[in-house]
Amino acid sequence: MKRRLPLVLLALLVLCALAFFTVAPAVAEWVLNGTHPRGAHHVSERARSLHAALFVADMHADTLLWDRDVLARSSRGHVDVPRLAEGGVALQFFTVVTRAPFFANYDSNREGWNGVTALAVAGRWPVRTWRSLLERALYQSKKLHDAAARSGGRLTVIRTAGDLAGFAERRGGDPRAVAALLGLEGAYPLEGDAANVDALFDAGFRMMAPTHFLDNEWGGSAHGEAKPGLTEKGREMVRRMEARGMLVDLAHASAATFDDVAAVATRPLVVSHTGVKGTCDNNRNLSDEQLRKVAASGGVVGIGYWDAATCGTDAGSVARAVRHAANVIGVRHVALGSDFDGTVTTPFDTTGVVEITEALLAEGFTDEEVRAVMGGNVFRLLAETLPR
Repeated sequence: MKRRLPLVLLALLVLCALAFFTVAPAVAEWVLNGTHPRGAHHVSERARSLHAALFVADMHADTLLWDRDVLARSSRGHVDVPRLAEGGVALQFFTVVTRAPFFANYDSNREGWNGVTALAVAGRWPVRTWRSLLERALYQSKKLHDAAARSGGRLTVIRTAGDLAGFAERRGGDPRAVAALLGLEGAYPLEGDAANVDALFDAGFRMMAPTHFLDNEWGGSAHGEAKPGLTEKGREMVRRMEARGMLVDLAHASAATFDDVAAVATRPLVVSHTGVKGTCDNNRNLSDEQLRKVAASGGVVGIGYWDAATCGTDAGSVARAVRHAANVIGVRHVALGSDFDGTVTTPFDTTGVVEITEALLAEGFTDEEVRAVMGGNVFRLLAETLPR
């Protein structure tokens, strides 16, 4: 009996390890990336016909964080290439997360155990990614590029304005083709060195936010403890990003960082995923003054789909937020930023985005205005700002 006990313990340890590495990531995603219970997507023929003719662009999804192949249709989460194609989405921004506190909240977060580290270990990411946030970002970029290489043309990664124009032309003959653009949620992968902007740019990243849920050496988060403004290092980061043609994303920025970036930026700014205080008042969402600052830069604001962004659980609440933003800054500066796969519950996965087309029409937007909000504004912005 004494001899068997160590073997039993070893077997239990092996079973626990197998559960951690094979079951835990899937369970986490089932729990964290849900949709509100509902039936099929019921939309009018007018909305369905218009939607089929749109270039739909979504400025934010955290899909690369999860243990899934984006080329395979999944029953988990919100986004993969087959579902993007079914939903008529032409361009999906894949925004990489490298640091996020466990049990993050919108009010105040302090440094602690990084929840992304647990996902990296459980997802069997390369060991180099367990400690280096730069390597963690580069790994997720490679994951997307490898998927594009295996896709047989179904998925294209956009790096330049020429890539975007070429994709748009190809998609005219293949409406199920999907493009991807890489972004970063927080500048943590710079690892304290603004020169690493170049390494991230070379890996394909074309958008980056200074902060996510934590204050850092670049600036303050709306959800950090101190919520400071842009630091001198942060100003250097913005200069380097603009020099390379990367968009600065002000999602999650503290009010002070938001104002500081708007004051020093020379190129259009974006907020990839947000709500507006005009329809849902909390410190995650943008004030009318902040909306105007993004518009003044020539940028766009992506309206999110989750309840804290819209104070609702359906496409109508998204459309109402779009209406408020459009009333304040004009339709030209409003876009979509779902936050799919970002540990949020949404009204639908990406196959249901046609419901937003329907809701915008019901809100009184014209066909051309719907075309702009659903993706035309993002296409124009990228055509003007991506490297040549």
